[in-house]
Amino acid sequence: MDFLTDPVFWSRFQFGLTTSFHICWSSMSVGTAVFLVIMEAAWLKTGNDDYYRHTKFWGKLFLLIFAIGVVSGIPLSVQFGTNWEKFSAATGGFFGHLLGFEAAMAFMLESAFLGIMLLGWNRVSKPVHFFSTVMVLFGASLSVFWIMVANSWMQTPAGVTFENNRIVVNDYLAAIFNPDWFLGFSHMWVACLEASLFVIGGISAWKILNGRGVALFRKSFMIAAGLAIVIAPLQFLLGDASGRMIAKHQPAKLAATESHWETNPAGEPAAWNAIAWPDRENQKNAFQIQIPYGLSLIITRSFTGQVKGLSEFPKDEQPPILIPFYAFRIMMGIGFGLIALALVTIWLWFKGRLRTDKIAEQKKVLFLWVCTVPLGYIAIVTGWMTREVGRQPWTVYGLLRTKASATPLPLGAVGSTVFMYTAIYTVLFLLFIYLAAKVLAGDPAADTVPSISPKEAGHGSK
Repeated sequence: MDFLTDPVFWSRFQFGLTTSFHICWSSMSVGTAVFLVIMEAAWLKTGNDDYYRHTKFWGKLFLLIFAIGVVSGIPLSVQFGTNWEKFSAATGGFFGHLLGFEAAMAFMLESAFLGIMLLGWNRVSKPVHFFSTVMVLFGASLSVFWIMVANSWMQTPAGVTFENNRIVVNDYLAAIFNPDWFLGFSHMWVACLEASLFVIGGISAWKILNGRGVALFRKSFMIAAGLAIVIAPLQFLLGDASGRMIAKHQPAKLAATESHWETNPAGEPAAWNAIAWPDRENQKNAFQIQIPYGLSLIITRSFTGQVKGLSEFPKDEQPPILIPFYAFRIMMGIGFGLIALALVTIWLWFKGRLRTDKIAEQKKVLFLWVCTVPLGYIAIVTGWMTREVGRQPWTVYGLLRTKASATPLPLGAVGSTVFMYTAIYTVLFLLFIYLAAKVLAGDPAADTVPSISPKEAGHGSK
């Protein structure tokens, strides 16, 4: 338990806490923006005013999510100066640039068009308003791109050398488009969409169960379910590809995530540990339930493919095991559960049981959708824990250690800020629940549909 008196541990805990809280809101903003674009496009295409009402309804929720995301993200930037000054000094010439790109290119773009998207009804033409909604989505997605590029570079650094305690960039493009960037970005972006779809579908299911706007919310429910049957399996495929990439570029992380200690001999299989309790001191599992051949098949697509074990690495370069091992399995279990629910829902759709006059009868499935509202975000947080804890003991994998990255702060100083951030984020979460409940209790049918034309918009601007 010596880690409890280690200021570096508490700096890591604090950054993990603030990141886990912030990532839920930033993820939801991306997925909700995708849904808003779909709904507004459907309104322009079909002229069905229900799609406009959905755009306004979910747009109010988007504004609340965006606001909480902005406020909760401020401490992340602050901590690079307070808790991680050595990391900032060593990597600022590249990592700092990427964060600057995110702020200048993505956040400012999203913020600029957000005002038009929310307040432009009856003030700008329909095409201009739709363009603004698309640009909000583009800005949110661009933000994910730059953040994931920065994080991917920390996972698989490329295009740089480490000289005199500083990162020196030799090839800027190679550093940006490092080995992990594509899968890191695509896996995260799809996770944002998947989690948001089940939030939207779950809220719509709750409205239907309560008999409030059944015909209206059936539309949002069916669109969420129709997209989920594509997005949820796609996320599984991206996750599988990510695992194989990790085995190639971060074998210690892969071994820790699977609690795999010994490299299997050539021609012999590596089993997959469904459940295990690692014994770090003796470099083995004290308890394990295994699936024969499983790990070899998953990683190498061969029954006897060789997978490097954790004991191949020095103890001081081995990641923690319990957190990535079980966090990964929670994420994976949720992912399979969401795929199963999407399949059942689509089956009911084809059987004609989700028609407007019948959908309210499917109480069990609708209730399961309501239960999935938090699950996507639990999967995102546990996936992020797997990604970040599995990188230890490095901040920049293989180049810069975590202990060499932290500001030498006294334990009391770090402990007080951990307490402060916990209190602030608790208040923010409760405030969100209160305000979201007010938004979701609203009646979208009461919204007046705008009828402004491009000609009228031009006349009114003179």
